[in-house]
Amino acid sequence: MIFKDYYKILELKTNKVNSDEIKIAFREQAKKYHPDVNSGNLGAEERFKDINEAYRVLSNTNSKRKYDRIWNNHVGKKQSRQAYEESKRNKDSVFSDFFNMFFGTPLETDKAETKNSKKKVPVKGENVETEINVEIEDAYFGTEKKISLRTVNGKMKTFSVKIPEGIRDGEKIRLLGQGKQGQNGGKNGDMFIKININHNEKFKLQGYDIVTDLYLTPWEAALGKRVNIDSIDDTISLYVPPGIQSGEKVKIPQKGYKDGRGSRGDLIAEVKTVVPKKLTEDEKELFEKLKAISDFNPRRR
Repeated sequence: MIFKDYYKILELKTNKVNSDEIKIAFREQAKKYHPDVNSGNLGAEERFKDINEAYRVLSNTNSKRKYDRIWNNHVGKKQSRQAYEESKRNKDSVFSDFFNMFFGTPLETDKAETKNSKKKVPVKGENVETEINVEIEDAYFGTEKKISLRTVNGKMKTFSVKIPEGIRDGEKIRLLGQGKQGQNGGKNGDMFIKININHNEKFKLQGYDIVTDLYLTPWEAALGKRVNIDSIDDTISLYVPPGIQSGEKVKIPQKGYKDGRGSRGDLIAEVKTVVPKKLTEDEKELFEKLKAISDFNPRRR
């Protein structure tokens, strides 16, 4: 039985090496002698088997300790004159007789793994990304949308996308296996759909808060009034204090967007005072009287 110097096979000069050094050496040698790189080179194929065999022994603490005892007798004491020799193999043997004698016959699964090392590695397909627009009400309550996209082969494909309630603006939905096709038996990539929440004339999303406009007449703003205002899922009775200014904001707690933790943001009502574009004679007369008796001047500080 001819001794095999696994350290020399991995081009390591000593057995005083750690697991990281063994792994690096294995990768370098496996890359150099891989059958895909040395097609038709029987010598490289045999060397590749030796490299896998050496790594299997040296990467395991127990088998390395057992091998080192043998190595010290054959190489450690005679390193200056010990030469590396390869043992002959039977065609059906994946591991050498030397390996089998000292470390037992490898499991069938180990043989299969070594043989499969010649095969091409499965590669997962690339992920693809797209984005869709969703109305704020649909995002709040949740909905289902159908989108049509052109695939990599140029054909149109329709996807059904479930929009969960309370989804955030900019959040992505993942469709498993709907990306580019994998190679060598690898899984397909995934599709990521970015959700853009649209503002509308009534509601605008700011973080977890929803902003809406509160339109008041000049006399409502001056005198104060209880008004009804719509939130995204309810109608709220809101008291407007006298003298409220256009541009001021009124906060209604817990009537905003869902925060994903069982709570909600606020509804922010921004006051906008609106004057009639056309006045009746009576309205005009009343404004004239107000003008005559009032000394209020917003431009005077």
